[in-house]
Amino acid sequence: MFMWKLAPALATGNTIVIKAAESTPLTALHAAHLCNEAGIPEGVVNVVPGLGEVAGAALAGHHGLNKLAFTGETSTGKLIMKAAAEKLIPVTLELGGKSPSIVFEDADIDGAVGAHQIGLFLNAGQCCCASSRIYVHEKVYDEFAEKTTKATKKRKVGDPFTDVDQGPQQNEEQFKKVLNYIATGEKEGATLLAGGKRIGKKGYFVESTVFGNVGDNMKISREEIFGPVMQITKFKDEEEVLRRANDTQYGLASAVFTRNLDKANYFSRALKLIIIFETLFKLYLIVCCVWLIDRAGTVWINTYDVLDAPQPFGGYKQSGIGREKGEYALSNFTQVKSVIQNLPKIGGWY
Repeated sequence: MFMWKLAPALATGNTIVIKAAESTPLTALHAAHLCNEAGIPEGVVNVVPGLGEVAGAALAGHHGLNKLAFTGETSTGKLIMKAAAEKLIPVTLELGGKSPSIVFEDADIDGAVGAHQIGLFLNAGQCCCASSRIYVHEKVYDEFAEKTTKATKKRKVGDPFTDVDQGPQQNEEQFKKVLNYIATGEKEGATLLAGGKRIGKKGYFVESTVFGNVGDNMKISREEIFGPVMQITKFKDEEEVLRRANDTQYGLASAVFTRNLDKANYFSRALKLIIIFETLFKLYLIVCCVWLIDRAGTVWINTYDVLDAPQPFGGYKQSGIGREKGEYALSNFTQVKSVIQNLPKIGGWY
């Protein structure tokens, strides 16, 4: 996240003040040190550690700023936008999500299972675009749920510096939050298919967790968990699943798994950009578009969480404003100016 903002801001000639995340300040400080080693003059890249409500609020309200860019929770993003409005300066916000993924009956089930193991459990679920709401057609629900449960139970969780699939939650607060959501899911009647427990007595390790038969009004289906908790539910037809997928305040990302590209394109109307990757000799389509129904900033087809530097990234609705990465990121840190000059030897139009 640091580099997504730092690189385009530097490339367009800005000086930068970074408010380091209070729980991971060393990352930003080390990145600033690397900038100095690379020859960037002192004072061009600056890092301010501290608590968000103190250091962050002071920086956001400072009169010397010309631009605010933020990645984090939606509630904090609204405060950032309010601070920007007081100074009438532009703002870019990359906020939370509760991203839906739809698996149709004609999908490659093994491929869909593997994609969601990455799409949800990457970074221990601490990813704003995680595939946290998975809608599976009723004809293939049992197969998908069984294979997902089996794959999830095989995941190794532990010290990320060892041979594991998943590390810890980032801090104690997030660790407790994830366990509370798991307990709430069980209490509300979702079926626990895998995981659901703390690992060990030390550290913030949580088992990779899968819930089945999740109701749309359950808390785990409505709120961003930001942890390794997958939710799977059935659907019958396209109209139903589009309505349910759209029933969220967020609009960051989404995915469609089907062998029918006509159907996939139907779910990806108002197409803005298609990028084709060849990975392990397989072609994947990544569609960054205005989804006609769900209005998600990114739609993946038959894959999940595949990113590329030129690909714009950002959300609709409560998931943010603006786009990061690629040429779109450059425009975030520039303003347009018109210069009109009268050349004496030529004269004006009059």
